[in-house]
Amino acid sequence: MIRLVFLLLTLATPLRAESIVLGLSQDSVSITASFDGSDILIFGAVSRTAPEPTDLGPLGVIIAVSGPDQPVSVFRKARQFGIWINADEVEVDRAPSFYAVATSAPIADILRDTEDLRHRITIPRAIRSVGATVSDSAAFTDALIRIRARNGLFQMKEGTVDLQQDTLFRTSFRLPANLLEGDYLARIFLTRGGRLIDEHSTVIPVQKVGLERWLYNLAHVQPLLYGLLSLVIAVAAGWAASAGAAALKR
Repeated sequence: MIRLVFLLLTLATPLRAESIVLGLSQDSVSITASFDGSDILIFGAVSRTAPEPTDLGPLGVIIAVSGPDQPVSVFRKARQFGIWINADEVEVDRAPSFYAVATSAPIADILRDTEDLRHRITIPRAIRSVGATVSDSAAFTDALIRIRARNGLFQMKEGTVDLQQDTLFRTSFRLPANLLEGDYLARIFLTRGGRLIDEHSTVIPVQKVGLERWLYNLAHVQPLLYGLLSLVIAVAAGWAASAGAAALKR
């Protein structure tokens, strides 16, 4: 069935030497009160109008999914007078809130550094930090990558794109529970001998729904009412706990 879908998608593409036909397991992600993450399957095919040009080098597929960009302050602590304080700070102008990259082979084998620099594909290249005043600003960027990688927000998954007969490809990404709401961009790159030969992108909306959406809107549109409601709920919960404890003592 999946092969039939790939074939139909391939026939529907415009004529190009080698181009990408893309599919998604879901075209949006909804964040509810019980949301604990989501898996997204990205699959596609390579459409060809001529025999495969193997003399140009091996075929590579790179898939990157990025969340909304945001500025980030990265601090370095130092021990002074017996306590730890923030000694240095670097303002990262733009960093994706989520960024995951999957490849069909080791990234160094299928992507040249010049192509990575031009299209900002790998995680370090996706982060923009200009105007830093400290001498080792790269260390702050590395620290940001390590922290977000531990939280599942930055993922580098080399060799996880299943590329069959240089035609069909597929991979999956795990979106963690702590996602930032917004539009997520999925980019698929097709390479030959490390050079980019085609690129395709699509947007995956991630948004709060139900109770999560109502609470979010209330907190941002009517913060006073949100604060009063939170206070009432806290008082009611405290009273209920106290009444329950008193009933148990009887």
